[in-house]
Amino acid sequence: MVLAGGAARRLGGADKPGLQVGGRALLDRVLGACGDAGTTVVVADPRPTARPVCWVREEPPGAGPVAALGAGLCRVTAEAVVVLSADLPFLEVATVRRLLTALRSSGAEGVLLTDADGRDQPLVAAYRASALRRELAALADEHGSLTGLPLRRLTGALELTRVPDPVASFDCDTWDDLATARARIREHGHVLDEWISAVKDELGIDLDVDTGILLDLARDAAHGVARPAAPLTTFLVGYAAAQGKGGPEAVAEAARKAVALALRWADEDTAEAPSDAKPDAKRDAKPDADGDPTSGRKADAPGSAPGPDVAG
Repeated sequence: MVLAGGAARRLGGADKPGLQVGGRALLDRVLGACGDAGTTVVVADPRPTARPVCWVREEPPGAGPVAALGAGLCRVTAEAVVVLSADLPFLEVATVRRLLTALRSSGAEGVLLTDADGRDQPLVAAYRASALRRELAALADEHGSLTGLPLRRLTGALELTRVPDPVASFDCDTWDDLATARARIREHGHVLDEWISAVKDELGIDLDVDTGILLDLARDAAHGVARPAAPLTTFLVGYAAAQGKGGPEAVAEAARKAVALALRWADEDTAEAPSDAKPDAKRDAKPDADGDPTSGRKADAPGSAPGPDVAG
């Protein structure tokens, strides 16, 4: 469940879920980490997204996170539910899986991340749906509705386990946060993974391949053949794998064949001639002592028969 209907007051009311980091909307980045979910519910007004979701809205709109949780929970049938905000630029599939694993292996009613300052992040968490329903019903009975209630009124009644993760819990509440996120994904250690994820989302590709294989192929093609061979070869490898309707294994096999070809190509340029090869007569000819560079015999001595007419 992704809560994406907040007012974004610290961003001046901007459309926070639609703000982009690395060319992708924040909401799409969060949805990209939820690929394992049987159902993905987004509590907000509908908008275009990179993958299909189930839309729902709290009543009245803008009634706060507790009301949004109550609305979203009506569409949940699983016992374990991951609850996320829509402004988590560094959330990954591995983070979601770690939360669910911790929930299933513990007796807790919820597992949430803590940020760099040790603060609870209840919107980066996994909960038992039955526990959420119990406490939401109790709050509704006590207050008459869920509108405007702070999230701590809900989570404070749950038995929770905490997992520290300053990166995955980082959220974009301010313009400075957004600038920080945009700068981080361009750092050397992150830029390739971020770019590949963005391209896969843009092209609708759900395929994880060993990027090291492709980078090695590009290197061998560039060094052994010519620089432009690198992108063209990797394209052809991808095309060949797609033609065979293969997955990562097909890409790896096509890359292996292309690397072998590039290495054979490069070897031809550096291979030594066999020891019994005959020398090239023209290239190896040397002028003799008397200056005839081609015949291998002495130039005509004075008084002997004339040689060939130079002009003729």
